[in-house]
Amino acid sequence: MDSRLEKLKENLESAVEGMSREQLNWHPLGKWCAAEVLEHLYLTYTGTITGFERVFRKGKPLATRASMAQRVLTLLVVGLGHMLAGLKAPAIVQPKGLPPEQVRNEIGAKIAAMDAIIAQCETRFGRRVPLLDHPILGPLSAPQFRKLHLVHGRHHLKQLLQLRESTTRQMGLTRASGALSSKQDAS
Repeated sequence: MDSRLEKLKENLESAVEGMSREQLNWHPLGKWCAAEVLEHLYLTYTGTITGFERVFRKGKPLATRASMAQRVLTLLVVGLGHMLAGLKAPAIVQPKGLPPEQVRNEIGAKIAAMDAIIAQCETRFGRRVPLLDHPILGPLSAPQFRKLHLVHGRHHLKQLLQLRESTTRQMGLTRASGALSSKQDAS
């Protein structure tokens, strides 16, 4: 497995390790909760697996020609490692309500399976050949897909760590104020 994706896998698993169901489902107003962020990543990995399986099955790359806008976006995200803020996730990878425990338990295996099918296609068709279209960035090669998932995963890892910290603080305050109320009621 690609060492950078292996490290991402470990970091994602660590970020949500030990979080309660309540913590996984807590979210700031209008934002995704940790369970939804994790599910979004999970769906991107399963989508990439499905796409690369199709490439392998058909025996040829399925990438189209990149538009100028797609080339610029690819340069920003893949070339420079900058995740664009404010882009709405395509509907296919927006959280659907999968059980958080399932997603948490399977995300590492999905990353490994994704890297394995990317590697198979890379071996079969070459490193520099655009193999498959990403819904926003357009045609990408195997190394570009890995880098995209690394940049994207790190972007959401930061969110998961912030949510973990916020839920710990928020729930600690909620429990503390609840305990204070109980003590005041008792007196």
